[in-house]
Amino acid sequence: MDIFEDEENKNILTSGNTEIDKRLGGGIPLGSLTLIEGENDTGKSVLCQQFAYGGLLNGLEIAYYTTENTIKSLLRQMESLSLDISDFYAFGYVRIFPVHIEGIDWSTEQMRRILNLVANHMKVIKENVIIVDSLTMFTTYSTEDDVLEFLTRLKNLADNGKTILITLHQHAFKEDTLVRIRSACDCHLFLRKEQVGERYVSVLEVAKIRGAKKTTGNIVSFEVHPGFGLKIIPVSEART
Repeated sequence: MDIFEDEENKNILTSGNTEIDKRLGGGIPLGSLTLIEGENDTGKSVLCQQFAYGGLLNGLEIAYYTTENTIKSLLRQMESLSLDISDFYAFGYVRIFPVHIEGIDWSTEQMRRILNLVANHMKVIKENVIIVDSLTMFTTYSTEDDVLEFLTRLKNLADNGKTILITLHQHAFKEDTLVRIRSACDCHLFLRKEQVGERYVSVLEVAKIRGAKKTTGNIVSFEVHPGFGLKIIPVSEART
């Protein structure tokens, strides 16, 4: 039985958190395009960092594109959440690509070129697991068609074996565009904030996991504690 489980684990991207993986039906199937959607401060980046950590522990190599961190600040942030990947980074198992484009007179044409450059870069890198946190920055000056074309290219990369996770602020697009983006993705995770008593917790809703080995769960609630990381909130506590 353990042999089968080990074989199964080779085909999934695990978060490194048992409760989250359980709700995902074991994890995210390799070779899929996953959308992690939610408003600001709902836990999208923390979830990406969990998947990066889980993937590295499982022997996968990660390429992490970040629009919100430098290399140093991302490594420091993950360490503060008990997701220390500094050794993996030192030995080249994870590469971090900060995407900070400043001092440019933005135009739709320039953003189209940037999306094209990013997609081309993803195609040639050696890593098979790619995380983009976040796609929202790229959408500011992009047309709907350009973004959908970019996602089509990412889907083609996933169909050829790459495992890609992208985060997106849900208000970055009109609803009909969001519907098209969601349908283009193999997996869709939705994050929101909910009030529990006097505090707010993040709620992860598993909307879609295409090709999951087991039945997917509906929701899991969690809090993020500095120095500890992601803490799952039991269902009984979340309902009180």
